[in-house]
Amino acid sequence: MIERYTRPEMGLLWHSDHRFGKMMEVEIAVAAVQAQMGIIPKAAAKAIAQKSRFSVKRISEIEKETKHDVIAFVSNLAENVGPHGKYIHYGMTSSDVLDTAFSLQVREAGEVLMRSIAGLEKALKSLANKHAETLCAGRTHGMFAEPTTFGFKMAGFLAETERNAKRVRAALDTMNVCKLSGAVGTYSSQSPKVEAAVAKRLKLKIETIATQVIPRDRHAEMLNALAMLGTGLERLAVELRHLQRSDVAEVTEGFTKGQKGSSAMPHKKNPISAENITGLSRLLRSYAIAGLENVALWHERDISHSSVERVVFPDAFIVADYACNRMMILLEGLDVNKKRMQDNIDSSQGQIFSSHVLLALIQKGMIREEAYALVQRLCHSLGYGEHLREKLNQDPEVRKLLKPKEIDEIFTGKKHKKSIKDIIKRVQ
Repeated sequence: MIERYTRPEMGLLWHSDHRFGKMMEVEIAVAAVQAQMGIIPKAAAKAIAQKSRFSVKRISEIEKETKHDVIAFVSNLAENVGPHGKYIHYGMTSSDVLDTAFSLQVREAGEVLMRSIAGLEKALKSLANKHAETLCAGRTHGMFAEPTTFGFKMAGFLAETERNAKRVRAALDTMNVCKLSGAVGTYSSQSPKVEAAVAKRLKLKIETIATQVIPRDRHAEMLNALAMLGTGLERLAVELRHLQRSDVAEVTEGFTKGQKGSSAMPHKKNPISAENITGLSRLLRSYAIAGLENVALWHERDISHSSVERVVFPDAFIVADYACNRMMILLEGLDVNKKRMQDNIDSSQGQIFSSHVLLALIQKGMIREEAYALVQRLCHSLGYGEHLREKLNQDPEVRKLLKPKEIDEIFTGKKHKKSIKDIIKRVQ
């Protein structure tokens, strides 16, 4: 992923140095267990633990000849360990170290990502509580529907984020596996006891049944969880983009001193963060497709998945992490215009409360179909500057059933706010 969208904490986990470091951690753990079980000399395990070093530059030099990065990596370690280096990678195949190290790498990336999701949840929770009773127009089909509150909107996105957090945690757990069963997964060169002991040492689970690789449905689940997270972010981003439109203007992204919105139009304050997040979510969904394509490998393995994963996993975690943090910053600096929200409600000329007028008439004994036709007629006959409240007070059929005080009560919005705080508590 390009530097522009990479937070340092996450980016460092996907550098070559870190990848080879995780592979070295696996090799050292395997040697330690093998020595405990008498498979290799204890002196060899000690030397491997103390002297193992690698150089990305040297690995690249060796790979030019071997055309195999794991062999190059193992050779580089052996060079530094000395005579006992022959016991590095003993009884293992390339995927044993690659897949197990990858599990460690994903676990670390997951820890960073979960902290970013937690920050996003905190920002959403703050807005939900602060604006629990801030009335705003609810919209369906892009049109006025009924009043809601801005806090309630944010609580809905918080609930979705919490579900996505659960999906990501579950996927991380699914990927937290160790595979040391060797070529084609039969343990012909390594006892299952070694795998079990190494897994315990690295705090991983044992792969149920592997071929030569960890089955890629696990990896596809991880990428799909990140895609779902991104889709939730996009849903929120699209909502905020619509609310920032000039003709709506209910919220505005934070605008810092010296910031410019347009090279030609000095007045512009564009929803750039929300638009950025919308775009990044598209990438996350594309990575999920790549993950699904990687599941169906030939026989016990091929390496068609390898080149894909080297790109999509670092990018997916980096993008998801960046997008969560950018959304958190957006929400923390969001300007919520309460007056504009009320002005927009008022601009509906009272029609936004039509469903409650309908209910009030039904409660007073009017047949539903007749009440619906009456309210619809009054709404559709409103001229510029007129209000549904006045139309109701002037209509003889309505006046027989509803008192002016009862009509006024409908347009206060109290009924729309009465349950909001209790509902928001569901995500506290």
